[in-house]
Amino acid sequence: MKFKRQRSQEVGVDLTPLIDVVFLLLIFFMVSTTFTRESHLQVDLPEADGEVAETEIRQIDVVINAQGQYRVNERTLVNNRLETLERAIRELANGDTSLPFIITADANTPHQFVVRAMDVAGRLGFAKLSITTERSSEEP
Repeated sequence: MKFKRQRSQEVGVDLTPLIDVVFLLLIFFMVSTTFTRESHLQVDLPEADGEVAETEIRQIDVVINAQGQYRVNERTLVNNRLETLERAIRELANGDTSLPFIITADANTPHQFVVRAMDVAGRLGFAKLSITTERSSEEP
Protein backbone atom coordinates (compact mmCIF):
# COMPACT_ATOMS: atom_id res chain seq x y z
CA MET A 1 0.00 0.00 0.00
CA LYS A 2 1.19 3.30 -0.94
CA PHE A 3 0.22 6.23 1.27
CA LYS A 4 0.31 9.72 0.14
CA ARG A 5 2.90 11.64 1.99
CA GLN A 6 1.65 14.73 3.75
CA ARG A 7 3.54 17.82 3.07
CA SER A 8 4.98 19.41 6.15
CA GLN A 9 4.06 22.98 6.63
CA GLU A 10 6.70 25.49 7.47
CA VAL A 11 6.95 26.10 11.18
CA GLY A 12 6.98 29.79 12.00
CA VAL A 13 5.75 32.31 14.46
CA ASP A 14 3.03 34.67 13.41
CA LEU A 15 4.25 38.11 14.50
CA THR A 16 1.05 40.02 13.77
CA PRO A 17 -0.52 39.56 17.25
CA LEU A 18 2.81 40.36 18.90
CA ILE A 19 3.13 43.62 16.99
CA ASP A 20 -0.46 44.53 17.88
CA VAL A 21 0.24 44.00 21.59
CA VAL A 22 3.43 46.06 21.43
CA PHE A 23 1.60 48.94 19.76
CA LEU A 24 -1.18 48.77 22.35
CA LEU A 25 1.38 48.92 25.18
CA LEU A 26 3.12 51.83 23.51
CA ILE A 27 -0.16 53.74 23.19
CA PHE A 28 -1.06 52.93 26.81
CA PHE A 29 2.25 54.23 28.17
CA MET A 30 2.12 57.35 26.01
CA VAL A 31 -1.35 58.21 27.27
CA SER A 32 -0.71 57.42 30.94
CA THR A 33 2.66 59.19 31.23
CA THR A 34 2.64 62.70 32.61
CA PHE A 35 5.23 65.11 31.42
CA THR A 36 6.17 67.80 33.88
CA ARG A 37 8.25 70.63 32.72
CA GLU A 38 9.99 72.42 35.52
CA SER A 39 11.06 75.92 34.90
CA HIS A 40 14.30 77.16 36.35
CA LEU A 41 15.36 80.75 36.56
CA GLN A 42 18.94 81.80 36.34
CA VAL A 43 19.45 84.61 38.80
CA ASP A 44 22.63 86.62 39.05
CA LEU A 45 22.71 88.10 42.53
CA PRO A 46 24.46 91.41 43.06
CA GLU A 47 27.59 91.63 45.12
CA ALA A 48 28.11 94.35 47.66
CA ASP A 49 31.33 95.97 48.69
CA GLY A 50 31.17 98.18 51.69
CA GLU A 51 31.28 98.47 55.40
CA VAL A 52 28.83 96.88 57.73
CA ALA A 53 26.56 99.50 59.19
CA GLU A 54 26.34 99.30 62.92
CA THR A 55 22.79 99.37 64.13
CA GLU A 56 21.62 99.30 67.67
CA ILE A 57 20.24 95.87 68.39
CA ARG A 58 17.76 95.88 71.22
CA GLN A 59 17.93 92.82 73.39
CA ILE A 60 17.53 91.73 76.96
CA ASP A 61 20.87 90.49 78.29
CA VAL A 62 20.82 88.79 81.71
CA VAL A 63 24.24 88.02 83.20
CA ILE A 64 24.46 85.84 86.32
CA ASN A 65 27.67 85.60 88.34
CA ALA A 66 28.81 82.66 90.50
CA GLN A 67 27.04 84.06 93.58
CA GLY A 68 23.71 84.32 91.73
CA GLN A 69 23.74 88.12 91.37
CA TYR A 70 21.85 89.36 88.28
CA ARG A 71 22.83 92.09 85.83
CA VAL A 72 20.22 93.09 83.28
CA ASN A 73 21.67 95.05 80.35
CA GLU A 74 24.72 96.12 82.38
CA ARG A 75 22.56 97.21 85.34
CA THR A 76 23.16 95.32 88.59
CA LEU A 77 20.02 94.45 90.51
CA VAL A 78 19.77 95.14 94.24
CA ASN A 79 18.94 91.51 95.08
CA ASN A 80 18.47 88.19 93.33
CA ARG A 81 14.77 87.73 94.03
CA LEU A 82 12.35 86.69 91.31
CA GLU A 83 10.18 89.81 91.63
CA THR A 84 13.16 92.16 91.27
CA LEU A 85 14.37 90.39 88.14
CA GLU A 86 10.89 90.35 86.63
CA ARG A 87 10.35 94.08 87.31
CA ALA A 88 13.72 95.01 85.75
CA ILE A 89 13.06 92.98 82.61
CA ARG A 90 9.51 94.33 82.27
CA GLU A 91 10.83 97.92 82.45
CA LEU A 92 13.46 97.26 79.77
CA ALA A 93 11.15 95.41 77.40
CA ASN A 94 8.25 97.91 77.53
CA GLY A 95 5.89 95.12 76.49
CA ASP A 96 7.97 94.07 73.45
CA THR A 97 8.32 90.30 73.89
CA SER A 98 9.84 89.84 70.43
CA LEU A 99 13.23 91.03 71.69
CA PRO A 100 15.99 88.43 71.95
CA PHE A 101 16.43 87.25 75.56
CA ILE A 102 20.01 86.19 76.25
CA ILE A 103 21.13 84.49 79.47
CA THR A 104 24.84 84.38 80.29
CA ALA A 105 25.80 82.51 83.43
CA ASP A 106 29.06 81.73 85.14
CA ALA A 107 30.11 78.07 85.05
CA ASN A 108 29.85 77.94 88.85
CA THR A 109 26.41 79.56 89.04
CA PRO A 110 23.86 77.43 90.87
CA HIS A 111 21.33 76.05 88.43
CA GLN A 112 18.47 77.62 90.39
CA PHE A 113 19.37 81.13 89.27
CA VAL A 114 19.51 80.19 85.58
CA VAL A 115 16.15 78.44 85.82
CA ARG A 116 14.72 81.49 87.61
CA ALA A 117 15.80 83.74 84.71
CA MET A 118 14.29 81.30 82.21
CA ASP A 119 11.07 81.22 84.23
CA VAL A 120 10.82 85.01 84.19
CA ALA A 121 11.36 85.02 80.42
CA GLY A 122 8.59 82.46 79.99
CA ARG A 123 6.18 84.34 82.25
CA LEU A 124 6.68 87.56 80.36
CA GLY A 125 6.18 85.82 76.99
CA PHE A 126 9.65 85.96 75.45
CA ALA A 127 10.02 83.44 72.62
CA LYS A 128 13.61 84.10 71.50
CA LEU A 129 15.53 82.69 74.45
CA SER A 130 19.26 82.00 74.11
CA ILE A 131 21.82 80.72 76.57
CA THR A 132 25.39 81.70 75.77
CA THR A 133 28.33 79.40 76.14
CA GLU A 134 32.04 79.84 75.87
CA ARG A 135 34.02 78.09 73.19
CA SER A 136 36.47 75.63 74.70
CA SER A 137 40.16 76.31 74.23
CA GLU A 138 40.61 72.90 72.56
CA GLU A 139 38.50 73.85 69.52
CA PRO A 140 40.27 75.54 66.61
